[in-house]
Parts: sequence; structure tokens; C-alpha cells
Amino acid sequence: MMVGWEVLLVSVMVVTASLWREGVRGGEVTYDGRSLLIDGQRKILFSGSIHYPRSTPQMWPDLIAKAKEGGVDVIQTYVFWDLHEPQPGQYDFSGRYDLVSFVKEIQAQGLYACLRIGPFIESEWTYGGFPFWLHDVPGITFRTNNEPFKFYMQNFTTKVVNLMKSEGLYASQGGPIILSQIENEYQNIEAAFGEQGPLYVQWAASMAVALETGVPWVMCKQNDAPDPVINACNGMRCGETFPGPNSPNKPAIWTEDWTSFYQVYGGEPYLRSAEDIAFHAALFIAKLNGSYINYYMYHGGTNFGRTAAAYFITSYYDQAPLDEYGFLREPKWGHLKELHGAIKNSSSILLEGVKSNFSVGQYQEAYVFQEETGGCVAFLVNSDSKDSANIQFGNRSFELLPKSISILQDCENVIFNTAKVTSESNTRVITSSQTFECADKWEEFLDVTPSYLDTLLRADTLLEHMNTTKDESDYLWYTCSFQPNSTCAEPVLHIESLGHVAHAFVNNGYVGAAHGSHDVKNFTMETKIVLGNQMTNISLLSVMVGLPDSGAFLERRYAGLAEVEIRCTQDESYNLTHYSWGYQVGLLGQELEIYNEQNLGNVEWSRVTMVNQPLTWYKTYFDAPEGSEPLALNLTTMAKGEAWVNGQSIGRYWVSFHTAKGNPSQTLYHVPRSFLKASGNLLVLLEEVGGDPLHVSLCTLSVCTLNNASSHFPFLS
Repeated sequence: MMVGWEVLLVSVMVVTASLWREGVRGGEVTYDGRSLLIDGQRKILFSGSIHYPRSTPQMWPDLIAKAKEGGVDVIQTYVFWDLHEPQPGQYDFSGRYDLVSFVKEIQAQGLYACLRIGPFIESEWTYGGFPFWLHDVPGITFRTNNEPFKFYMQNFTTKVVNLMKSEGLYASQGGPIILSQIENEYQNIEAAFGEQGPLYVQWAASMAVALETGVPWVMCKQNDAPDPVINACNGMRCGETFPGPNSPNKPAIWTEDWTSFYQVYGGEPYLRSAEDIAFHAALFIAKLNGSYINYYMYHGGTNFGRTAAAYFITSYYDQAPLDEYGFLREPKWGHLKELHGAIKNSSSILLEGVKSNFSVGQYQEAYVFQEETGGCVAFLVNSDSKDSANIQFGNRSFELLPKSISILQDCENVIFNTAKVTSESNTRVITSSQTFECADKWEEFLDVTPSYLDTLLRADTLLEHMNTTKDESDYLWYTCSFQPNSTCAEPVLHIESLGHVAHAFVNNGYVGAAHGSHDVKNFTMETKIVLGNQMTNISLLSVMVGLPDSGAFLERRYAGLAEVEIRCTQDESYNLTHYSWGYQVGLLGQELEIYNEQNLGNVEWSRVTMVNQPLTWYKTYFDAPEGSEPLALNLTTMAKGEAWVNGQSIGRYWVSFHTAKGNPSQTLYHVPRSFLKASGNLLVLLEEVGGDPLHVSLCTLSVCTLNNASSHFPFLS
């Protein structure tokens, strides 16, 4: 039997659903000190970040529908410059990059859209979303009052705005886009540019406003955002940390309420509770008159290909209300849905009423919104994270759970408490669908280790990695040949690198590898080697696992090998740092694109004779499992590399990089159903270190409530 407030919530949801079915058309969007106004009506809006290239067009309708069902009003996305303009003036808005179709799907489902154009986005995305060609523009300095940068930034921003206008997608045209963002968390680096930083902020704001979208612009983490641009907050506790709008005429907006946190290779997942998210969302509304809250991420998705930034795993914000595969992650999704229902039930009072706040205990306070007509809503806040509190409010006593907010309808009846979770928890069930243990069905190709004589690019120094590869590959070969002295006893190859990984070969023999981490930007490798009296070939493979995504002077970052030395004794060594080096960008298999069906014949494949070989390509075929459940490759027995299905990269894997607890950061890699055909699907794995493909498996995924989960499930996630 439902109690009164449950009946009320259900009725609110039914009425809301019927309104959405009629569709949302935009109109004039303005703002005042309380909220955005759409056609003159104030709104409290809940938003969810879903990034179109981190899923597939086939997934978009379901993701948006689940967000809508969860009480989300707005879908927020970044715009990914590097995907859309891979070369200057060459644009791509197709497939997973089809921003227009994504926004139209949002509109078709009756939701609004927020477009964070940036075009710097960070987002744990390689190079912060900048295309690498921007690095080579003469005289450029990113994100400051620099004419070459401003030219290309304005050009791309204008391209996106004009594209949206041409499709009638701004609310001022009757479309769903009610908000746009220019720049992104610039205040974090503004001081590094001295007086040029504030000048750039002024220019970016003026440039954006001059594009006349008909909807407001925001700048997040930019407390000096110039009028009419709205300054917005990012973080987990904006109700506590945000100083508020920088003008009394601007609303309080939270562009990133982090539902989890990013994860790097070598790191454990961050688990933020549903209760904590709900507490801080409610506090933002109560304390700051918050009227727009965006959950970052609402669905994280997958960093396909080489799109993840430095050291970030291929799975993105899997702990969001919608997990990587689009499943509801409970109780997070359901608890937030209840919060949204409670707030929307009281939205008119919250937007129009007079607010007062006062203490009701040592760590407790009340925020009260009251209309002249008698309508009243109260938020009773207990900031004590350890103990409950009994407080008097009005003519009644209330027990406030630790670190909780109770929302009172009519200032009397509790209709929602942030610490009381009624949604059942669920878990992901992973079922092995097929294995690849038959060696006869695998073939391998050992990539070629180049020597100095094989290279065309030469230099008498160690070249910087990113500037040499132009991000066309993660891989850069450094090669040299030298005549060792026979007196060199017990030689040790010593390498210092500012890259991410290094593999070493001496006379084509693999001698070792080393890597850094997200938090330690350089590393050293020392490995014993054997030197004869003959000419010796040293081949070193420098590897980037994504480019950096943030920070001032991004265009000046240095990566790759910094020092190479062969140490014989304490007094004798060969310093090869400024020796004559030959360079090769990428691997042969990459150059020949042997992950594509039509290019398999470009190399000679052979039966798998042994596993755990470095720099080996493996290929096999498989049929798609029946059904519609999401699929993932379990790569537990592999080490490090990249995986392709029918020529489409499902991302980098790095299973051998363990956390402090001894676990891989990620073992399951999403294979979208839309990448597959019914039979004869080509799977290609590039293994750098030495993995075992014979024990890779393809899994189907589902969810069940924890009450129904039993020990017979082989994997729970």
C-alpha cells in the first residue's frame, strides 16, 4: 500500500509524462536571478551528460529515454573538435559524430539540450578535444589572447553554431537547445597567462554572444564570466563550494555534478553513493536557489579507438546512473528520480517563494520557501555525517538522519529524504557466451622491429614524441646502431622517458619494458643486455596511452625518450642521447591497417605457435551471439594493446597494469551490437607485451537486483 507522498509522486510523474509526450518546443530563453526562463516561465531543470561519440547512434534513443524516465529535462554534451575537424577545413559529422541527429533525437523525445561547444573540453579526452594539427599552427599558444588560436577557435565555434542554426535546433528557432557553453574551466589556468588571460575571457565571451544563438551562454569554473555570460559551478559539492552567480541577475547553475569520477589505468573505481549525490543536489537548490543541475556523467560510455586521454581507461564513468552499457545503475538512478519528482512537485514555490533560512541545531538548519498564497516548502539539513538529530520545526519534531536533507511539502510532511533509499540495488551479471580457446582458429603476425638502416627520418638527438608522430599513432620507434667496446662488462641499458611506456629491443631481441603512471610523469627503465663485438642495433619503442587533456601551455608538452645510456661500469658508459637516431612512426601492421578485412592480405599470417609474444597481432572470426544483450570482450589474459572488431577500434586495453590491490583497472571491453554482423566477425588484437588470446572470451551482460543475485552467477560487476 502506498503512503500519501508516494501517491503524490506517482501522480506528478504521470502528469509530467503526459506533458512530455506532447513534445517540447523551444522559445525565447532568458534568465533572471532565480532561473532560466523559457517563454517567460521559470524552470528548475535537471540535466544529464550523455556524450554522443562515447556510444553509438543505435544506443542514443534508449539512453535518452532512460534519462527522461529518470526525471531528466535536459541532455548536455560536449562538442568534440578533434572528431569533427580532423584536418583544417575538413569536417566530419557522420556516424557516431552525427551531432545533428543526436540533438534531433533529444528533441524527438521531448527534452531540451545544452551544447558545451568549448571547443576546449578536457573531458578526459585526448588533447582536451583539440585536433593535433592545431599544435603546428605557426605562432600559436592555446587558450589565451593569441591571434592564431582565436582564429581557429572562432572558426570552429562558428561552424557548430551555424550548423545548429541551419537545422533550426536553437530554442529561439523552436529547437531544443536552451543553453550553450564557451571555454571550459578556464579559471584553473587563467593566472598562467598573466594579463592575457582576462583579455581572452572577455574576447571568448564577446565572440560567443556575437554569434546570436538566441539562448544564453555559460562559462563553468569562471567566476569572472563577463555579462551576459553566466558563471557556473563544477564539482561534487557546489552547494558548499560555489560562491554563487557573479551578478544578482544570473541564476545559480551547476554544469557538472560528478556522479562518480574518472578512472585511470592503475586506479580503482570511485564509488559515489546515491545518497551523497542527492544530498548535495538538494543543498544546491535550497542554499543557492539552484535551478539547473547537470549530472556529469549521466551516461559515461566508452572511449573508442585512441580517444581516451593520457592513462585513462577505455570505460568512462561506468558508475554513472546509466552504466557504460546503458543499464540502470541502482539505486543511483532510482534515488535521483525520486529526488527529481519531489523537487518538481514544489518547483513553483521554489521559484516564486520568498526564502528564509535559520539554525535548528548545532549542525542543522532549515531553508524555507514560502508564497504569499500560503504555499510552503522546507529543506531540513543535517550536516553531521555521524549522528542523527531530533529537531523542532514548526509545531512538529523531526528526526534527521546523518548527512541528510528532508524535503517537506507544505512545510509539514516529508516527501523525500536524501539518505533514505527505497530503490533496490542491482548488479551486472556477466555471462561467457563464447570462448576463443581453439588455437587453430587464431592466426598471428609478428610486427617488424626496425633498425637504424630501415628508417628515413634521422636526427642527432632524441626527438619529442608527440611532435614527431602528430598523433597518427601511439607508437614511435627510436633506433640506432653502434660498435660496442669489448671491454664493456655487464652492460645495462638505461632509459629515461617522459612518455608512458617504453619497450626495448637489442639486435631484434626483446629485452624489457617499463611504464609510468597518471600521477608520475616520467619513468626510468634499466635492464641488463648482452653486447658482442659486432655492430649492435638498439630499437626502442616509445608509447603514448593518450595525449594530455588539460593544463596551461598544452602545446608545449614534452613526451618520449629523454635519455638513453648503456652503462658498463661506474666509470664507463655509452651516452647515446645525442647519438644519430633513426625514427619510424607507428607499427607496420598499423601502417598497412591489417585490422581491416580488406587489408589482411598485406602481411603473411601464420598459425599461433606460442603465446605471450611482444608486438604480435592476432586475428580470429566469430559469430554474433543471439539476442540483444550488450556484449563485451573479457581480455583478462591479455596484457596491453588495442582491439578491433570488423575494423572498428573498441579501444586500448591495459590489463597488466594492476591497482594497488593487485587488480586490473579494466578487463571488459564493450563491443557494440551495431559493430557486428550475424556471422564472420573479424576480431584483431594488437598485443604489445605478451598476452594469451586463447583464453579471451565474449560475454553477454545483463542486470539483476541484488536480492535475486545468487552464487551461481559466474561474474558480478
